[in-house]
Amino acid sequence: MAITHLLYLHGFRSSPLSAKAQRMAAWVHQHQPTVTWWCPQLPASPQAAAALITAGLRDWPHASMAVVGSSLGGFYATWVAARWGCPAVLLNPAVDPARDLAAHIGVHPQWHQPEETVFFQAHFVDELRDLYVGSARPGLGIPWTANRAAPLDDPQQVLAIVAQGDEVLDWREMVARYPQAQ
Repeated sequence: MAITHLLYLHGFRSSPLSAKAQRMAAWVHQHQPTVTWWCPQLPASPQAAAALITAGLRDWPHASMAVVGSSLGGFYATWVAARWGCPAVLLNPAVDPARDLAAHIGVHPQWHQPEETVFFQAHFVDELRDLYVGSARPGLGIPWTANRAAPLDDPQQVLAIVAQGDEVLDWREMVARYPQAQ
């Protein structure tokens, strides 16, 4: 079935104004003008982000939608793909954002709008853990191994684009997290 609806989820401290989101939106509008495009500004709270995404997808045709996520957005995209059974493209996805963002409690400027800030609160770490998809759960003492890391019922619906050299995320963790993905 052809994709009729495309959701793009940005990363931590990012926005729909990011270069990736803007480039992808321009490409979709130019080459796939009939595809419904949605790139919401995600709140700092993972629970609020999940509620926003859930409300936005309520009327979408799940059989013909797809999701793309970058960094923390890749973590959310994994959750969306598992919950709605749709294809996902993950761009250097965050593997264990609860662990990684625990060191970033506080107020931070947004990358693309420095006058805007993001307040990442301590309880957001637990909210991230609640959204984790898969058999191994980081931060809960369950080790991550390739044979326990498949996050989705149909990992072949996931395309993980993993680049070395990310300033924040380790590509080896990404590869280990999505061992059966494309």
